[in-house]
Amino acid sequence: MTIRFAAVGLAHPHIFDMARRLREAGARLVACWDDDPGNLAAFVRAFPDVERSRDITAIFEDRAVDLIVSAAVHDERAGLGVRAMRHEKDFLCTKPGFTTLEQWEEVRRVWMETGRRYIVYFGERFGNPATVLAGELIQQGAIGRVVHMAGFGPHRLLGRIARPPWLFQRDRYGGILNDLASHQIDQFLFFTGSVTAEIVAATVANHRHPQFPEFEDFGEVLLRSERATGYLRVDWLSPAGLSTWGDVRLFLQGTDGYIEVRKTCDLQGRVGGDHLFLVDHHGERYIHAADTPLPFMRLFLDDLRDRTERAVEQAHVFEASRLALLAQREAKALNRSTSV
Repeated sequence: MTIRFAAVGLAHPHIFDMARRLREAGARLVACWDDDPGNLAAFVRAFPDVERSRDITAIFEDRAVDLIVSAAVHDERAGLGVRAMRHEKDFLCTKPGFTTLEQWEEVRRVWMETGRRYIVYFGERFGNPATVLAGELIQQGAIGRVVHMAGFGPHRLLGRIARPPWLFQRDRYGGILNDLASHQIDQFLFFTGSVTAEIVAATVANHRHPQFPEFEDFGEVLLRSERATGYLRVDWLSPAGLSTWGDVRLFLQGTDGYIEVRKTCDLQGRVGGDHLFLVDHHGERYIHAADTPLPFMRLFLDDLRDRTERAVEQAHVFEASRLALLAQREAKALNRSTSV
């Protein structure tokens, strides 16, 4: 059975990567829609064989469409997902999947009623070869049990990609921790084998962009579960002199060793990204992980056909998203008297 999918909501460039990876895994892209003509035109240029739909209702009512894929503006994703599930379709969106806990609760309720999937594509784990390899090594026991994780997700605000106005509107993008740090929270739960965690402390700030009063360019979180602890830092402060959009790092401390992943670059070192460093009782090891297969989309399509959970569990998606929303809600904002 070939999974037929439609791309609905094309505001973020992540839609291109998700659609491409789904097609490579064997799914068929049959339609696309966005209310912004510019977004729609860009998508059609990238996928010229796709049908451009003028009617979003027709896509949802088309019983031949199995899956809705979306990178709509952050605050629109939950509503699209609810609509998809109520039309007996599964839903895949880029992170974050929600901007409020009320959205989270509604989506979870509709999921329970319909049995359809609402999956958030955490691309920093699912789509990064070095991170996938780190997961495989840990499952093999390479560093024992992971007891601490530190994750860093810096970004460049200005550069090759023009940032849309909604990115600077708090209600629309959902805050820096809910947005960027959802990647690191997903990884904390996954790598430490934690079902849930608590937000010990969280901080947000706008250090460099006072012209955008609702924007946050820095955020950090302390996490604790019954198995491990973690520290996460995200920002929009990558300097112009960096060779890539952000020097993304992951540190995993195990009971028998540790792993460092340099996802996007190796400063003054090896060219390119996907660098993994492993230290255990036997010595030090470097692995260039760029050729590591990425199984997520293949497994995800199998899950849709078989109604299994091999790519990612729905409960994990909900919990990672809930913790990101809680971190954002509980964060203390620097230079303000109240929490965000």
